[in-house]
Amino acid sequence: MKETTTIRAELEQYIRREGITISKFGENTGINAGTISAIINGNRPIAMLLLDRIAAGMGLEEGSLYELYIEEFIRNSAPNWRRVRPFLYRCAELNKLDCIEQVVEFMMDYLIYAPALFETAEELFRKGKFAAAAIIYKNVSESEKYQHSERLALCQYRLFTIAVGDDQDENLWAATHFESFVDRLGEVDQLDALKDLANTYVSLRRWDKVDALADKMCRRAKVQYDQKYGKTRKTERDKQTKGPLFMYIVYSYVLRAGICDERGDYEKALEYVSLYADLSWVQEDTEEARRLKEQCSNWAEANGYLYQLMSGKLDVIPQYVAYLERNEGEILMGLFKIMLAANRYEFNVDDVLQRFEKQIAAFADHHTKVGTYTEQVSADLYARFLAELACYDLDNKRYAKGMKFLLESLSYSVVLNGNPVTIKCVGLFEKFRHTASPEETEEYKNLLREVDHFNDKKRSFFFLLAFNFFIILNSSPIAPPVEDPSGAHSHGMGGWSFSSRDTSA
Repeated sequence: MKETTTIRAELEQYIRREGITISKFGENTGINAGTISAIINGNRPIAMLLLDRIAAGMGLEEGSLYELYIEEFIRNSAPNWRRVRPFLYRCAELNKLDCIEQVVEFMMDYLIYAPALFETAEELFRKGKFAAAAIIYKNVSESEKYQHSERLALCQYRLFTIAVGDDQDENLWAATHFESFVDRLGEVDQLDALKDLANTYVSLRRWDKVDALADKMCRRAKVQYDQKYGKTRKTERDKQTKGPLFMYIVYSYVLRAGICDERGDYEKALEYVSLYADLSWVQEDTEEARRLKEQCSNWAEANGYLYQLMSGKLDVIPQYVAYLERNEGEILMGLFKIMLAANRYEFNVDDVLQRFEKQIAAFADHHTKVGTYTEQVSADLYARFLAELACYDLDNKRYAKGMKFLLESLSYSVVLNGNPVTIKCVGLFEKFRHTASPEETEEYKNLLREVDHFNDKKRSFFFLLAFNFFIILNSSPIAPPVEDPSGAHSHGMGGWSFSSRDTSA
């Protein structure tokens, strides 16, 4: 049976093998010879800084001694937070996630360290070390015996924001799992959590969910606003929302206007626009508040044109186009809506497409984060824009261009796991299959194989999802998506600039 080696033994063997003295090794590494001698003799533990210097002196890769360090100085001794904390940070820097997992699992046997581990996870989260932070959040949350503790809810909030990405099925799971924890957060964090959840459901086109979350965010923000500025004013709290408090009220109006747009109720959508067009009631007067009020004014102008356009008032197109030219970050949304209206009402917009030809060509490189829109919304929006372009060109017998846009849209929808876009593209291709070249037909078949591959992987996922619905405490059922052929969004929907991973105060 092979004996487990130690860092001390490795170091001693290296010095002997290389035929150098302890003093020479110390000179090479900048470590005092007496310190090295004490380490070899077992009279001194190895500090994190010394561990990295020893590994470098032995010609080893960074972090190559970390597994031995865990066994020798963490697991086989009493917990020592002064030793563990810098080790976790260093592991995060080197992406040694297995080491973090081992150490955190060991430390969670001593629940007294849960608060310190949570604060470490928070700092790693702020530094963008999301994978490392997620391991700690998961372990801390699993050890929390009080199901209504705020720390448990914060862990779940962070895990939700870390989990949200390109795969919409995983986003659905993350949002559904987290939703039951929102009410357990502090009142300030609740507003940001409601906003982030609503943004995720926007990208998933779960409009009933967005409606409920926007309504809850509005009511709670109004209560807090009255407590801060109104007759029921309370003492100033230490913790502040990520953005000015008025924006949570305004953003709820933006979301609900967009939902009315999705449901084809453009008159009601314009009523919500009027609510955030007039912000004379806002009392914040900081530079940021003034900037956001200007942004709201832009949204109101844009969405005023947009909802008129979608109701069939095509005479607003020149004004809408002029607005888009002044607001580059809104061009993708605007062009998508113009194409949607053009296909719905069968009118020609070649001049508009020609006007924005350069911007359209650039979307492929920059669609992941456009203007004020979150990455999930922007990528989904770009796939939908391509599908509308394909429909427009194919209907106008520009088959080569139409097929090119169709296959590009299908390609993006596969990556996003975006079934509604995929279905639209498949329907378009089958309708115009006779115009496709053999190469385009083969590319189409290959993309469908990728769709089938994703569906095979999702079958087991959906089984687990259904099972977990029954075990999540207080979780609410997922409302079915509103069937809408457009799957469109409004200016500002899912796009308020404070993302779920924005950790600024």
